[in-house]
Amino acid sequence: MGVKTILPFGPQHPVLPEPIQLRITLEDENIGQVLPALGYVHRGIEKAGEKNDYPLNVYLVERVCGICSATHGLAYCMAVEKLLAVEPPLRANYLRVVWTELHRLHSHLLWLGLLADAFGFESLFMQIWRIREMVMDALEKTAGNRVIISVNTIGGVRRDLTEEQIEETLRTLAECEKQLNAILPVILEDYTVRKRTVGKGVLTADQALRLGAVGPVLRASGVAQDLRMTGYAAYGELGFEPIVETAGDCYARAVVRARECFQTIDLVRRALQNLPEGDILTKPRGNPNGRAIVRVEAPRGELLYFVAGNGTKNLERMRVRTPTLANVPTLLEMLPGAEFADVPVITLSIDPCISCTER
Repeated sequence: MGVKTILPFGPQHPVLPEPIQLRITLEDENIGQVLPALGYVHRGIEKAGEKNDYPLNVYLVERVCGICSATHGLAYCMAVEKLLAVEPPLRANYLRVVWTELHRLHSHLLWLGLLADAFGFESLFMQIWRIREMVMDALEKTAGNRVIISVNTIGGVRRDLTEEQIEETLRTLAECEKQLNAILPVILEDYTVRKRTVGKGVLTADQALRLGAVGPVLRASGVAQDLRMTGYAAYGELGFEPIVETAGDCYARAVVRARECFQTIDLVRRALQNLPEGDILTKPRGNPNGRAIVRVEAPRGELLYFVAGNGTKNLERMRVRTPTLANVPTLLEMLPGAEFADVPVITLSIDPCISCTER
């Protein structure tokens, strides 16, 4: 019988900048029980959503999570558009895909850089983030900011793209693709990376479905589920197919995100090359009344918005369910039985965002 020890992992750890704490029971070097301690971050965003005039909430929800701010803005706008019976113009839907996918690309590159950093590959970390800088420059040149771009509005988008901006974005994507092709094999085919990820944190398809996993965590376990398959915005016109791996381990989750980088580049390229002519905004009228639920695919997985209106300028209720909240139970399933040295990488493999989980 080994010696049992209870150790806290987090909320401050060099590998994981997120304020999550896991209380881990160890028997020698093997993990037994794992209990999460959440609640370090609370900003009262949902309550603030009831106090603001409903158009102002677009700016509020974009600050639930900066890395995927365009996706939060899109989900909220789509929910309110349902209540107002507003249909955005087709050009606006294509532009929404462009900016949402650029956010997905910079989110995945951020994560891949952190994965390299977790193994101590500092140079590789900086090389991947250098590619991410190109994506953020593209966001700044097309939307005016690098992280929180505030392009979505109720009824469409605030900004249009010129031909010069489209051509420059396409050139940037081509350069990103070229550099990714050169650098990703370094991390995905490296002996050390495989040693630390293959067979670690295995989550079967049955476990993923039972625990309600979403996003790359679910697709890495062999389940072809992606909200973009429903065709919201302009995804229905772009021939979208989900990226799936079957091993369900940390390596499979890294491969899904790496492959999605190339898929995202392709989606943005097709959206820009087939961008329809027309308006970018359908002006909404009246106040929201009724209830609506919208589900979209954020970089980390399914993002759900519930809004309830009562015919006034203030919402009666705004509820957000973020992907990390759905994926935390999978983490508690993957960690028991693993070695303590694998905790940082397994935890990182779900791409946790605690600030948006707790809000």
